[in-house]
Amino acid sequence: MADSNVTGSSAGYIRPAPLKSGDTVGICAPARKVSRDEIAPAVQTLESWGLRVRLGKNLFAECRRFAGSDEQRAADLQAMVDDPSLSAVLFARGGYGCARLLQRVSFSALRAHPKWLAGYSDVTALHLALYRLGVESLHAAMPFSFGDAASVNSLRAALFGQDASQELAPHELNVQGFAEGRLTGGNLSVIYSLQATPCELLPDNAVLFLEDVDEYLYHIDRMALNLALSGKLGRVKALLVGGMTEMKDSDPPYGKSACEIIYEHAKPLNIPVAFGFPAGHQRPNVALCMGRKVQLTVSSERATLQYL
Repeated sequence: MADSNVTGSSAGYIRPAPLKSGDTVGICAPARKVSRDEIAPAVQTLESWGLRVRLGKNLFAECRRFAGSDEQRAADLQAMVDDPSLSAVLFARGGYGCARLLQRVSFSALRAHPKWLAGYSDVTALHLALYRLGVESLHAAMPFSFGDAASVNSLRAALFGQDASQELAPHELNVQGFAEGRLTGGNLSVIYSLQATPCELLPDNAVLFLEDVDEYLYHIDRMALNLALSGKLGRVKALLVGGMTEMKDSDPPYGKSACEIIYEHAKPLNIPVAFGFPAGHQRPNVALCMGRKVQLTVSSERATLQYL
């Protein structure tokens, strides 16, 4: 990785300041390509919040399925990370490509001049890097997917410093209990892909959030089993499960849902587990403050995620 100090967890986590009217936010595309028309509605929305919007120099570049070459995407991201005049950087969309930038971008400027970095899905690779650096980030809706009002309003609330705590209805697979830890995680496939790398998941004293989309059920088991056999699951304080969306089955059928698969691996750990968190590739996709200390309480009546 470009940051030598991103290879281990940091003792003190930094929380970027809440946004205010007149602040400037950047939009760059570290993964899949995006068009001007696809981003235009989000720019209008952000401006309606009183924000100024700065687009990355290479935002609309194209290289195969990517938003420009690795060098172009890394240059845009680095420029925005280093720019002290920006209060937040929103990632245009996911897809695939963020992990390809991890050795090309230094995030160290964020400890001196912190700003919110926001996105989900493939952006999980960047969330894990920031978690190691000790800077909070937002797992939240991206400009490409600004079509859902509840998701966009949740992003706005988080950016402007409103409490993002959530109360969930009970779920038949929930495991009751109480735990406190720092929130980390994101897309299960991306977490799995970064195992045994300098940006692999740091599970100690963490509340782990998982979501995924468009995966075969047997592969969900393969990835969950990897986290279990590697000892990662055994070291988390609690598990928070979001959308397991558009899962695919094989022939013959796997025989369990994605949530049942995760439950099977988590149940022996005797940690609280809450299913049905409204985040991921679904509507709504509510904002999560990654890196922040949280309390997860799971009872027979409800599950509550409280930010500290």
